[in-house]
Amino acid sequence: MPLKTSYQKYILNFKFDAGTSRGVLKEKETWIIKVWDTSRPEVFGLGECGPLKKLSIDDREDLGERLEECLKNLDGMDLPTSEEEIFRIAGELAGADLPAARFGMETALLDLLNGGKRVIFNNGFARSEMRIPINGLIWMGHMEAMLLQISNKVDAGFDCIKMKIGSLDFEKECDILDYVRRKYYQSDITLRVDANGAFKIHEAMDKLKALSKYRLHSIEQPIAAGQPDEMARLCQNTPVDIALDEELIGVYGKDAKQQLLEKIRPQYIILKPTLVGGIYSCKEWIEIAESMGIGWWLTSALESNIGLNAVCQMSPYLNAQGYQGLGTGQLYHNNIPSPLKIEAGHICYDNEESWDFANLGL
Repeated sequence: MPLKTSYQKYILNFKFDAGTSRGVLKEKETWIIKVWDTSRPEVFGLGECGPLKKLSIDDREDLGERLEECLKNLDGMDLPTSEEEIFRIAGELAGADLPAARFGMETALLDLLNGGKRVIFNNGFARSEMRIPINGLIWMGHMEAMLLQISNKVDAGFDCIKMKIGSLDFEKECDILDYVRRKYYQSDITLRVDANGAFKIHEAMDKLKALSKYRLHSIEQPIAAGQPDEMARLCQNTPVDIALDEELIGVYGKDAKQQLLEKIRPQYIILKPTLVGGIYSCKEWIEIAESMGIGWWLTSALESNIGLNAVCQMSPYLNAQGYQGLGTGQLYHNNIPSPLKIEAGHICYDNEESWDFANLGL
């Protein structure tokens, strides 16, 4: 029987002012995609299209109209019968310039293919058989507020901390890292930092050298994306492992991905499905990275629990190792209630809990 689709805008409200080097976030606009078979409308799949303002290539005024065009082409189709067919159809309909829509369509169709139960991939995470270790995210703010965030995360059982840097005075940020390293042994706490491209080219190496004494796991995107020669030089000489993040946005096709990683040779890449074009695109990045000995991990991109659930289920599907960046579900006053739970620095799926779509009118 033919498919039917719908979509709706949903505004997520932060519990606090979330500071980044690109400004303070107070709310997050997202779009929820629904797909069902006309013969069984009570069974439906959900996906999320949630670009990030000032960052995603599909942060555009006409996103609603473009999303509607994509979904109209799904209307009347038969439900694809395999993951591969879903990846192909979503890629063809969304193209290269709507990565978040591609991820949302992939997710909604996979959900429906698996019975409309929010099971994107039937694996140990979805069956409540495993937990995923995650980093505790420390948002930018006054020094005292950041120190309190760190203490709270450690008390909550996190042993990997990711701190956003780049908006405070650099010496103050180093003071915070020094405090952490004096209070917690390296064997007890893994430290990651994320500069969001805030370092200037002429100062980046000196700052990396200064950061190296805090025994960091890695630094994300030390300089702004789009400077491959400079980033390659940093990655070749850095005393702190570098992870590419924003650098991957807008890079499509296996050849282009291969060329970028061969040019820059980072130690890690960070995959945000909403930003890089969905599940299939992540699979391509991983295949190339692993062939070159480059590490990787998954990170959510401030999605609601609908999108976050999909990224979590991707983790075992893609055989992700180590700490993933999946702790963003507790950021909002009005997130979609779900079985996702954070316990002692891990995220898990509690099958005894239910989804609640009252906020969406479903």
